[in-house]
Amino acid sequence: MRQWGYERQHDALDVDGEAEAEQRDALEGARDWVDDHVDRWQSVLPDLNPDIEGAVTRMQFLADHLRRVSERSLAEFGLRREEHEALHVLVRRGWRTTVTQLAMDLATAPGTLDERLDALEKRGFVVRTRARGAEQSAAAAAGEPGEQGDEIELTDEGHATWLRAIETSGQEERRLLGTLDWHEQRLISSLLRRVVLTIEGYDES
Repeated sequence: MRQWGYERQHDALDVDGEAEAEQRDALEGARDWVDDHVDRWQSVLPDLNPDIEGAVTRMQFLADHLRRVSERSLAEFGLRREEHEALHVLVRRGWRTTVTQLAMDLATAPGTLDERLDALEKRGFVVRTRARGAEQSAAAAAGEPGEQGDEIELTDEGHATWLRAIETSGQEERRLLGTLDWHEQRLISSLLRRVVLTIEGYDES
């Protein structure tokens, strides 16, 4: 039974071991709780599209599961989500940025960052360099507190903690999507891209 409408590539391209291929084939005919969910609602909503309902429900379930795994991972390292997001931005910014830029990246007001930056600084994850006189004057002229010109720099310990936290989530992502071969992983990514592009096109209109 080929549920995805194309012939699997793993045997011809030798991308799977025999045991992995057999395990994947065994799952193709299996039902999950979402199938039961769709059956129940189809009896109430005859016009319900079972494929759309099944896909959306599974995506929601997967996203919720990965969010819970991520939260447990952050808790293991004593990080709140907003603190980890600040570290994430710092990594992307090349380990250094200003409070103003960090606030823009996090879509929050600069004044609300004090608590999380203080917590990260206390743990040695970031170093805050106070704005110099000229920078404070420029901030004041723009009607902003001088602290918004402060520079925030990620430390080696902050980077290591950020990396360990995301690695835990990454392991679970690889475990779950590892049930698909490379061709299926590329296919599902491509199909979801088309859906996302539809959303982006709608937002632009």
